[in-house]
Amino acid sequence: MAIDQATVRKVANLARIRVSDEQVANLEGELNQILEFVEQLSEVNTDGVAPLTSAVEMTQPLRADVVNDGGYADQIVKNAPASDDGFFLVPKVIE
Repeated sequence: MAIDQATVRKVANLARIRVSDEQVANLEGELNQILEFVEQLSEVNTDGVAPLTSAVEMTQPLRADVVNDGGYADQIVKNAPASDDGFFLVPKVIE
């Protein structure tokens, strides 16, 4: 797939990038080089290669999924100007 100048202008418009007429030819060449590189990647034989999320084999440590209040609500509201039963008290905003 080759990129022409009309496509460069359309992509620039969609990306909301101002591109002058002098820059269009340069961008056309750069975008075509990128697409050529991507086409080279599709030629690589990946049969038998498992998909990877990391180059190093790792497992994510998991914690127990327990619902709780954290156990320190008193410490959280300690410096609040006004609180009641572990909740922040704020002035009424809507009348």
